[in-house]
Amino acid sequence: MAFGSLPTPLGEMTVAVTEDGVAGVGWGGRRRLGERLIDGLGLAEADAPERTAPVLGELADYFAERLRVFTVPVDWRLTTAAQRSVLGTLYATVPYGRTVTYGELAARSGGGIPARAIGSIMGANPIPVIVPCHRVVASNGLGGFSGGEGVESKRWLLTLEGYLQPTLWG
Repeated sequence: MAFGSLPTPLGEMTVAVTEDGVAGVGWGGRRRLGERLIDGLGLAEADAPERTAPVLGELADYFAERLRVFTVPVDWRLTTAAQRSVLGTLYATVPYGRTVTYGELAARSGGGIPARAIGSIMGANPIPVIVPCHRVVASNGLGGFSGGEGVESKRWLLTLEGYLQPTLWG
């Protein structure tokens, strides 16, 4: 597993990339993400900037508003079958600047996963931003967000994508 990081408007973002693709994205530092992923996958750490460079480049372009669709491969190994179904549906069907409610995503995903479980799956998403859990909202508002600074980070990302209008004070 190779690690890399970049500064973003929401703080330092760290990525973890296997030979198969990006397996983790997180705020904070390499240590926080690395402990979770290396333990979860049982992989050794590798010094492989050639693996991390494409992911970091796409994230930098996303935050600079030059990228709307991520093309880097995703390594889904840290997800269960149910998580993979829901997160895969989200990844494939909710484009930049659009949102889906927890209930709509539950229906789209099939498999009988109730809407209330979708929030837990979003909170456990190991690849936020690239697998856009910030695009899943409550039917009566934004809902929660476990990345960065919580719901304020979600609001920032949805504003970046043009789904929300910028505020006068933000």
